[in-house]
Amino acid sequence: MKLSHLSETLIGSEIVKLGGEIREKIRQGERIYNFTVGDFDPSIFPIPKELENAIVEAYRKHFTNYPAAEGNLDLREAIHSFVKAEEKLDYGTSEILVASGGRPLIYATYRAICDKGDKVIYAVPSWNNNHYTHFVDGEHVIIEAKAENNFMPTAEEMKPHIKGATLIALCSPQNPTGTTYRKKQLEDICDLVLEENSRRGESEKKLFVMYDQMYWHLTFGQTEHYNPVSLRPAMRDYTIFIDAISKVFAATGVRVGWGMGPATVISKMKAILTHIGAWAPMAEQKAVAYFLNQREEIKKFLDHFKSELEERLTRIYKGFVSLKQMGLPVEAFAPEAAIYLPIKIDLIGKKTAEGKILETQSEVTDYILNEAKLAIVPFYAFGSSRSSAWYRLSVGTCKKEQIEEMIQKLKEALSKLS
Repeated sequence: MKLSHLSETLIGSEIVKLGGEIREKIRQGERIYNFTVGDFDPSIFPIPKELENAIVEAYRKHFTNYPAAEGNLDLREAIHSFVKAEEKLDYGTSEILVASGGRPLIYATYRAICDKGDKVIYAVPSWNNNHYTHFVDGEHVIIEAKAENNFMPTAEEMKPHIKGATLIALCSPQNPTGTTYRKKQLEDICDLVLEENSRRGESEKKLFVMYDQMYWHLTFGQTEHYNPVSLRPAMRDYTIFIDAISKVFAATGVRVGWGMGPATVISKMKAILTHIGAWAPMAEQKAVAYFLNQREEIKKFLDHFKSELEERLTRIYKGFVSLKQMGLPVEAFAPEAAIYLPIKIDLIGKKTAEGKILETQSEVTDYILNEAKLAIVPFYAFGSSRSSAWYRLSVGTCKKEQIEEMIQKLKEALSKLS
């Protein structure tokens, strides 16, 4: 049966494929150290109690009808206040759009800005920009981000492609790497965008930046989060922010997100989402509107939440450092932000105990899963080269007692190779 060109050409998800394999192994009774999930185990990381109580209370008050298409006014006012206090960004209620998490807002950004054939610049590894560009039938301008640049695309790498581009998709802290933009790195990109837009005539489409900062509260140590508008106020006309409660409050299933940007763009995104109906539920909107004003509760929650995440990431990082010091072919970045650790397992050309040569990174991934019982997501699942030896390790479902076990199991699996 022939269907639409879009549905016939959609790329299958490597993450979904890997997830299916892991679930089947667990179903068969195998003990798997599952570090693939960009989500949280609620038994380990529950949402804030104040938010939970507010959601339950909102349902008891029968907030079960349609919300406003752009998001309820009380929630947009709360977002305005919260973002102004926390990030010193001042966006009015007409410049804020609420939806059921970040995904509909990202989709609406692409739809509002990009036409068929428009150039979209994005880095790999990154989350789903390849699929969204495919949705709008855009021209993929892919930058393979380098480890020496923290896996963040640079202005120098973008500059040759900037002419005629319509959208640059950026994310910091980055999924899947957990790395962040340094101040100068982001300033250079802003200057590039502003220079390009000043060159373009009145009739030419401007170049926009979609800035996904879903993890920006979750930074560790001396890591500082930067955004385009704070660094270069003129970027306000060309920046669409994507944000949500999903990661900051371990509330991925609660589905409340918001976009911020120029009112003209936000109004078009609202029109698109009105036809799709991707609203955040009424009760959850009421609860989040209340909770965003509970600043002391938010601080208390974040202090504990970030401490628990950082401890897990740091212990795993130190475990990888110890493996590297033993001469095993692994690397890891020190934790910067989010719930991810970029790790490298470079086994191409190694021989297993059974005499099989590991010839592809897919075979390495399978070996790590089968021998070390370690499930991690390869960067090639996020668009990187199939030969990339880097992986995303997520601690959203990590139990502390698993960490030393996992490192030991990985050491044994690596030591078997010759």
